[in-house]
Amino acid sequence: MKIVFLDRDGVINEFPGNGKYVTKLKEFHFVPGSLDAIRILTKEGYSIFVVSNQAGVAKGIYSKEKLQHITRNMLRDVRATGGKIKKVFYCTHLSTHGCDCRKPAIGSVRKALASVNKSIKVAQKAFFVGDTESDILAGHNAGCKTILVLSGREDWHYMKKWDVKADYVAKDLLEAVDIINDRNMARSRLRVRREIKFSKKSQRKKK
Repeated sequence: MKIVFLDRDGVINEFPGNGKYVTKLKEFHFVPGSLDAIRILTKEGYSIFVVSNQAGVAKGIYSKEKLQHITRNMLRDVRATGGKIKKVFYCTHLSTHGCDCRKPAIGSVRKALASVNKSIKVAQKAFFVGDTESDILAGHNAGCKTILVLSGREDWHYMKKWDVKADYVAKDLLEAVDIINDRNMARSRLRVRREIKFSKKSQRKKK
């Protein structure tokens, strides 16, 4: 099963700014190319999950109902362009709540995998795409390959100070898709070579 975890703000839609949130539908704008990226991933057979911190709900800046309204419209537009997001997981808690679903904790990743009857071990073959240190840490903590996109909050200068660096860096989600596909193609070629090598060994033993 091919799996990709995506952060939302700064990856799928435009980052609203430091300390700000997307509080209503008219503030939600897709990052150029992100719909194409999701369509390509869908066509390539990836199961796509969105994992996003949305503490604005707990802060009273916007309601769960408004967040759900934004999500429904996001999913509708994704479907309309040929993509499919399997499920969206939000953490609406404050950082002080100590929940296990707020990134960089991996509770939401576990829930996403459990929804398709998979264990956390599957994350070792998955990708986590985000625009912040907490995204990269969440992906790292889950065992994923991580990709930092520069279409959101942070850039190269921030990452230099991080203890855990992203495995890859991409301009945006569309460029991240190229990395994901290239990596999986390389993995497939390696698997084929191993299968051929094993087959040749078996044939020699039979002789």
